Amino acid sequence: MATKTAFRCASGPPRRVYRSSVALLSVLVLLLAGLVACGAQHERVAAAPGEVVSVTPVLGSTTEQTADYLKDWAIQTPVRNGIDAYRVVYRTSAPDGADTTASGLVVLPRTEARRLPVVSYAHGTIVRKDEAPSADAETDRARTALFAAVGYAAVAPDYLGLGEGPGSHPYAHVPTEASASADLLRAARMVAAREGREFDGTLLVTGFSQGGQAAMALAERVAAAPDLGFTLAGVAAVSGPYAVREVQAPAALDGRISPRAAVLYIAYWLTAMNRIYRLYDEPGEAFQPPYAERVEQLFDGRHDILSVSTGLPATPRELLTPRFQALALDPTGEALRAMTDSDGACDWTPRAPVRLYVSSDDRAVPAANAERCHAALGGDRASVVDLGPVDHSATVRLALPGILTWFGELTPAP
Repeated sequence: MATKTAFRCASGPPRRVYRSSVALLSVLVLLLAGLVACGAQHERVAAAPGEVVSVTPVLGSTTEQTADYLKDWAIQTPVRNGIDAYRVVYRTSAPDGADTTASGLVVLPRTEARRLPVVSYAHGTIVRKDEAPSADAETDRARTALFAAVGYAAVAPDYLGLGEGPGSHPYAHVPTEASASADLLRAARMVAAREGREFDGTLLVTGFSQGGQAAMALAERVAAAPDLGFTLAGVAAVSGPYAVREVQAPAALDGRISPRAAVLYIAYWLTAMNRIYRLYDEPGEAFQPPYAERVEQLFDGRHDILSVSTGLPATPRELLTPRFQALALDPTGEALRAMTDSDGACDWTPRAPVRLYVSSDDRAVPAANAERCHAALGGDRASVVDLGPVDHSATVRLALPGILTWFGELTPAP
């Protein structure tokens, strides 16, 4: 059974076995820092971003076990080593800037290398808290583990409100996708130090669907914030909704996005953004009956995707009131601000290479998103990679092996 180690004031250190004197020295330094922090707790005003709250081992496997684990999830990749994975709860910022906590997955390779490059993987749309990478759902945990299986340190943010994060998830909110992802990197550095490892400062970023958007948001944050201590080496974003106002919203109403997927995305996004921007005072202003009575409860983090889908109508026009159908196509006021705040993930000029993976037949996130993102990035470092006529879910399966190979060319694992 997994055990939980909390970073808190205590009468003595947790009893653990460390593999080297270097690791022991790292732990002693951290414990001393913790004691100093404990002595000054009454003076603290705000928690430090990335401060570790707790660490829970969730997976430990040999090379052979790791290979079998990835094979079970239909992930074909060469496996060089075993892995150790941890659920990490850490301090970060809420949409209003207040202190909060989030959780994420940190996976370390079982290798002799002390200094490790890092891969950050951002997951796609999920509606239930326990579907997050650090929780019990395995798909995104396996996708994160594949990078550690060849020697990288790998991290996967749950984002706010998922996993063990409190409250509701601010779905597709770029500012907090960026902050939660960046603060997990800070926390992961501390976890690695506890295990006698350190990050070499090189960062590779990838993500799928909502995670494609989150990956670009993190990459922009890292490029603009050298104080994070990471140098961006490459970005591989798969099927991300980078252009909510110009592509996703109109495509949801004109049929380019399949109606069922469009209904899910619209309802999830509106209920999440309403908590931040106050788009409506009562659900009936945005949603038609009988859905107005239950739509917010469907996205409480406890319903699965089937429950949510069967509780919503078949088409966006059955879901939205005429006023909100119009706002989707011509946003004003807080609706415009909500879209604008999350449409900036590609508004920067990268120095590292960026690949935007798409499918021409994607009926959930149209390829036009990547075209807009590519145009916004500018320069000669970004490119669009067409994966062919496959559906949305197939894009990540097709892209990941190539991304792993490309990352190995950019920054080989030790």
